[in-house]
Parts: sequence; C-alpha cells; structure tokens
Amino acid sequence: MITADFSNNTILIIGLAREGRAAARWLARHHARVLASDLHAPQEDVRNELESLGVTLIIGPQTPALLSDINAIIVSPGVPQDIPLLQNARARGIPITAEPRLFAQGCPAPLTGITGSSGKTTTTTLTARMLEASDYRVWLGGNIGSPLLEQVEAVSPQDRAVMELSSFQLFYWDEIAPWAAAPAPWNSNSGVSPHIAAILNITPNHLDRHPSMAHYIAAKANILASQTDADIAILNREDAITGDWARTGRVSIPAGQGQPARSFPIRAQLLTFGFNKPETGDGAWLKADQVFLRRSGQTSAILNTADIHLRGRHNLANVLAAVAIAGAAGASPAAMRQAVRAFRGVAHRLEEVARVRDVLWINDSIATAPERALAAMRSFDEPIILLAGGRDKHLPWEEWAQEAQRRARIVIAFGEAVPIIQRALQNPPADALLETVLPATDLASAVHLAAELARPGEVVLLSPGGTSFDAYPDFAARGQHFRELVRQEAATSPTQASS
Repeated sequence: MITADFSNNTILIIGLAREGRAAARWLARHHARVLASDLHAPQEDVRNELESLGVTLIIGPQTPALLSDINAIIVSPGVPQDIPLLQNARARGIPITAEPRLFAQGCPAPLTGITGSSGKTTTTTLTARMLEASDYRVWLGGNIGSPLLEQVEAVSPQDRAVMELSSFQLFYWDEIAPWAAAPAPWNSNSGVSPHIAAILNITPNHLDRHPSMAHYIAAKANILASQTDADIAILNREDAITGDWARTGRVSIPAGQGQPARSFPIRAQLLTFGFNKPETGDGAWLKADQVFLRRSGQTSAILNTADIHLRGRHNLANVLAAVAIAGAAGASPAAMRQAVRAFRGVAHRLEEVARVRDVLWINDSIATAPERALAAMRSFDEPIILLAGGRDKHLPWEEWAQEAQRRARIVIAFGEAVPIIQRALQNPPADALLETVLPATDLASAVHLAAELARPGEVVLLSPGGTSFDAYPDFAARGQHFRELVRQEAATSPTQASS
C-alpha cells in the first residue's frame, strides 16, 4: 500500500467544488498544510468539515500573496486555466495538478480513462458494468459520480478503475513542473496517462472556456500523451480528428491563439471502433446487426443489436466503444452481452420521464451542445416539440437548426440562448416540418407551453443545446426540475399518465 505523507507540504486548493473539497480532505488527512481558496464562501457544513480537518479557508479575490511558500496547487475543473494566479504560478515553476490526476498517480489498479466531446458518461458507465459483470471490483469516477482520490488506499491491484475525464480535468495531466516535496509516486516530474485511454470523438465543445479549438484538442490529447508501449489507446476511427490519428499513428494538434502546432507518436497498442470493419488492426465494428471485437488478431461475436435498449445511432457507437474498451480491460464477451442487455441508460440522457395523453416526455438535459441535441433529435421518428436553450458555449448552431426544421413541429426556446435559437431557425425551407418557434421565460414556462401544444403521438424532448448555468448549478439539476415539472403536468392531466 502506498504511504501518502504530505507533512512537509503546503498545498493551495483553488475552487471548492466537489473535487477541490475531496482533495482538501484527503491531503489534510495525510498531514499536509492545506489552504483552500474560493471566490465564494462554501455552505456552512462544508466550512465546518474542512476547518475541523485544519484546512485554512481563504474566501475572496485570489492575489499573488496566496503563492507564498506553496509547494503545489490543486485546481478544480470549474476554475478557468488562464486566471492570473495560475499564470503567475507557472511563471514561478509551482507544480499545478488536479484531484483526478492525483488519484491516477496513486491508483494501484489498471486505470481506464475515457474522454470525448459526447457519449462519455454512457460509455464510461457501460464499460464499468461490463467489467463488474466479469467479476471485477470496479471503481467508477472522475467526471461522473464521486471523486476517487479519497478511496485510493482501498483500491487493490486486482481491481479495475474507470474514469470519465473532461477536457478541463485532462488539461492538468500534462503539467510537469516537478513536485519534489511530495512523496512517491506524486513526486514524478512526468505527465500522466491512463493504462487504457479512449477518445470517443472530438467535435467543437466548451469554446466558451477553451480559447480555441486547438486548445480544446490539446487538452483531450493529454489522455494519450504519456502512454508507453505497455499501454492501450482506443480511438474512434470514423471521427474526423481521431480517425486521422488512428490512420497515421500520430497525434497532430493544430496551432491556435498563441499555441504552436505540435504532434507526438501514439506509443500505445492501438484499438479502434466504428460501424465499419477496420481494414487492419484490432477493434470493434458492426456487421449485419452483430457487434464484433477483434483482439490480438482473434475475432469474437459479442452481441446483437437487439440486445441494445438505448435509442439512437450515437448510442450504438457508444456500445461499440464500450465493447472495445471493456474488452481491452479484461471483460468477457458473455459479461459484455449481459451488461448491455441490462443497461437502460443513465439519468438525463434520453431518459423517458412519462407518457401523458400518448405524448412521450424525454429528459436529455445532458445535451449541453448543439451536436448532442442533434443526436437526440435523430433518435426519434415521431414529430417533436423541442425544448432548447440555456447558456450558449460559442458553438455553431447551423446543422442543429437544419435538423430542428426537419424534425420538430414546434421549438420552444428558453434561457439566455433564446435570441440565438430564434436567429438560427429563421427562414425555414418550404418543406420544413417546423411550424413555429416560441420563446419562454424559463424551463417551467416551456414545459407548461409544451403540455398545452403537444398532440398524441408526439415527443416532447428537452435537449437544450446549451449549458444549465444561466439558471441551474448543473445539467442534473435542470433535468431533475424537468422531471418534477412533467409530473406536475401529468397530475393535472385529464387522463392517467404512465411513467
């Protein structure tokens, strides 16, 4: 077991969201002097807990004085990477890391990391279920569930760890300023990558936080950057960006906003996934409604598409990815098939909330980008009343608009993105299904309006295309409110609802 003694360290936590709090607790329990900085005061129970562990809370503006006598900085993913304090710290050579990376460095079990612009949570959850069905004890976390760092001492080498990783988390996996005062293995001066690293896709996303697409791609690429020939890389061979990397065996990152172009070879063993059979190499594919996996040159039939209970072609791609990833991590074909048959999806992702007067209500609050909402619309043949809005992430809406005009009878726009959606949907073609675009002040108004306008046989689809941060702390809170609103509408319906 790793002995984590940080008694010679003064560590600054920036951001007291769940990862920052977890890191503060773990480091304090391992004898570090912990300073925790946030612009806003935490809730009283959080404050009391951290102060009872000896954590010093610093609330308010983050000035350079915070960097005095600091051995390292732990950053929460919600904190922008380019704030002056972090720029100052890099100039001083202070190591910067994050809670998921600390877990990855200390984890004794084989670690699987999964990233992508869409499909991460579904694929990560399904991968974990496949491994559990293969009788592994699985530790699931990262951008999903609870932070894992506080569990690192309980992990054994025979277990499997599976992490969903966002671009904001991965940004820090390549920070290599040496943290000499830390105990091993946290004193390594090299970057970190999972043993199995999967990239599902890379499309425009989070450009409200990343200064350029190149910057976003670079953060995603960190999941591969420190792999060796003993590791495994899994890429979508049909994605424009990762498909090129798979074909050339090299990660290429374009220049952007002061960031030079760079590239590096894929050193790990390469697997790919996609709908069509790969011309060469190992991976997963679909043929005649059957999912196949080839490993070490040996092909196995894994499952039939009739075993899959998830809607949409994008979810079929997620299953293909999970088969490749879980197969590489040690799952058996029988266990993969068992897990897929039992899997009905995860909350807030094309989740069936209720059927009221033969109208199906779907919660896809996770769709925080137009591309995700596009995939959701394509999952239904029925006419749609689409609830779209939230906060825009500076992403293109043109393709989304074309699909909405073809598939939605009514679009109800809510939140900060109302004018963006109205502009995107103006001047529909003559053959468009779209009849009207209606503004709503908030989600509650949008749901009530949809209940009044929906016809039997239609789908009311909450698939916003924007983040929740104009009105909710996260997409889950928005999705939960949607569930409650739909149930209120169902309770007042003149006919009985099913859910």
